[in-house]
Amino acid sequence: MTQDQDLNNLDTTDEMIAERRAGAPGETPEDMNPLSRLIVGNIDLLNHWVGKLTCLMLIPVIGAMVYEVVARKLFIAPTDWAYDTSRMFSGAMFMMGAGYALMRGVHIRADFLYRNWSPRTQMLVDLALYLFFYFPAMLFFLKISTDYTIKAWMTWERSMDTTLMAPLAPARTAMPVGVLLLLLQGVAESLRCLHGLDGPTRKLFTRLIPVYVVVLLVAFMNTFFPGILPLGMINDFSLQGLGGLAPELIGVIMIAVMLLAIFVGFPISFTLIFLAFVFGAWGFGGRMVFYLETFQFNNVMLEQTLAAVPLFVFMGIMMEQAGLMERLFTSVQLMLSRTRGALYLAVLFVSTIFAAATGIVGASVTILGIMAAKTMNRSGYDVRLAAGTITAGGTLGILIPPSIMLVVMGPVLEVPVTDLFSAAIIPGILLASLYAGYTMIRCYMNPDLGPILPVDEQPPTSKYYWLESVLVIGSILILFTLIIKGLSGSLSGYFPFSGILIPLAWAGVMYLASLWVRENKPAGFFFSDLWHEFFMGLVPPSALVAFALGSILFGWATPTEGAACGAFGSLVLSIAYRKFNIPGFYDALIKTLEISVLILFLVAASNFFGAVFSRLGTPLMLTEFLLSWDLSVTTVLIIIMALIFLLGWPLEWVPIVLIIVPILIPVLVEMNVNLTWFGILVAVNLQTAWLSPPVALSAYFLKGVVPEWDLKDIYFGMMQFMVIQLIGLTLIFMFPEIALWLPEYIYGK
Repeated sequence: MTQDQDLNNLDTTDEMIAERRAGAPGETPEDMNPLSRLIVGNIDLLNHWVGKLTCLMLIPVIGAMVYEVVARKLFIAPTDWAYDTSRMFSGAMFMMGAGYALMRGVHIRADFLYRNWSPRTQMLVDLALYLFFYFPAMLFFLKISTDYTIKAWMTWERSMDTTLMAPLAPARTAMPVGVLLLLLQGVAESLRCLHGLDGPTRKLFTRLIPVYVVVLLVAFMNTFFPGILPLGMINDFSLQGLGGLAPELIGVIMIAVMLLAIFVGFPISFTLIFLAFVFGAWGFGGRMVFYLETFQFNNVMLEQTLAAVPLFVFMGIMMEQAGLMERLFTSVQLMLSRTRGALYLAVLFVSTIFAAATGIVGASVTILGIMAAKTMNRSGYDVRLAAGTITAGGTLGILIPPSIMLVVMGPVLEVPVTDLFSAAIIPGILLASLYAGYTMIRCYMNPDLGPILPVDEQPPTSKYYWLESVLVIGSILILFTLIIKGLSGSLSGYFPFSGILIPLAWAGVMYLASLWVRENKPAGFFFSDLWHEFFMGLVPPSALVAFALGSILFGWATPTEGAACGAFGSLVLSIAYRKFNIPGFYDALIKTLEISVLILFLVAASNFFGAVFSRLGTPLMLTEFLLSWDLSVTTVLIIIMALIFLLGWPLEWVPIVLIIVPILIPVLVEMNVNLTWFGILVAVNLQTAWLSPPVALSAYFLKGVVPEWDLKDIYFGMMQFMVIQLIGLTLIFMFPEIALWLPEYIYGK
């Protein structure tokens, strides 16, 4: 298989997906019961088509936000509808697409134990958890969300936080519809699990399921219609007071059970929902829990900042499809052909740019592996150092803005996303520099680790190549300085649109000067063809990232608006590079839906779990307990960082950020810890966890695209850079100014 074929067949959206279903929608085993086949097939097809239609909701989100930016900035005519349009469509998209995501096997699991079980054991565990976790939670959720939506329609409830005061009922309708689709898909998944059991076990469950359905319906009826079936003990689904435990202790048990339940391997979102139901009903009554869940899901649906998640994901996928990174890697490789370890530097340079463009670790590692591994093998590079460079460079996507993790972390910490973006830039550059410095020192000490490319593979350059490099690098630095000044407003006031036109004018001067030198060759000096390839690979993604990120950092646009402009720009680049086609565009929309549902549904489930946990009073109890030890702030932070590092081995960043971090916030607030700085520490720490064998997914991404490399060598390579990562984490811990200087410089805080 060629490199181009590898890239075309690569699905880089799977970094957090444990069990993506490979079969076609509606496909069922031939030996499945005919009735079950009919039910499963039709439910699959229903959610399949709902997903194919739902992903199109991203188009009006992009359109509305781009129109708002253009209208407000260029024509001083802000809209009063774009804000509501974007958040309602993005909220409806994640709820309506939840059933499709379950059908596709997208919802995240902690599967490092699950995947080692036999298929029969997996089916048995899944079926049991569907019956005891999934269906009760979804059924009760359906009832309350339906009531919530009916009320919104009957009162024609309007949004009170926008000038448009848009009606909320249409958007809220997506909640019960999405839950209904989840319930139906749960039936299909349960029948699949039932089919996967052996004969005796299948017969046992077949006999028990009717009894289960009756018990579930009785509990449901007695909770919401107590007059029909007066069964006082289970009235209101209340377990309050059971066992005589204080609510705070119930919260402690809740956390312990949550960790155990997650590691069983059932999708985390549904595990959190069910546990919140049970422990909330135990601590303060069932009906309050039901309304609390609906409230939290509604908040996520209407949260404007979270609408940036699908937009940044779409931006990254379209940039990947445009093929810019391959072109940039090749040009950097050839430009550094006379430098020891040139390919290491090329990987790190491209990974930094790609991290800023996508924010998806899996995409970076896999694409870099495909682009660089074969060339490194052919050039005699050390496998361990090569593997470490690729995996470490790929993890920069979790930190360098616009990182999706930082977008999600902002609301959790109640810190502006702009602060986290600005705080992450210097730490990201620091880590990339440490990686580069390490590889260069190793190659200087042992040239065999990264040999110079053979002479016949080195491109022709002028005898003044050093002058070429100085002029080009200097011109680029001037251009980026002008872009930053333009975005910050320092160039405004000279003439209309001077903040945009001055950087464009400098770019034009650079281009014309290069053409003149290329044609006249004064004193034999000329610019190598490499620079053209370099700029064609570097400038478009860099300009796009600089515009999207810069507009956010300097207050020109909100995170959602900047993400929408980035998404639109990536679409334009795809067209300009003749990579755009309707199937590819639609595939990007579907992949965006899958990742967005994965993240946003887990955000909502985690918020619900966290709200119940907070209502039980456990965070306050834990805060008082830790403070009673009279530990220093440094000691507490070291303990927290160690905990997050260890949890980063088996868990993805999503549950850690959404479940573990909120538990710690009260302690941090009480100790006056800067939450922006803490957020960057968490991000760098979780980046380290990506490099920590044996669970680190980066190793498996790389092994998947470079099968000839031994997993042991990949592990040893990763561990080298994990040490460097810990050094970077220590520096940021000891010198908070590394993270806090830029936010203070930009925002004065």
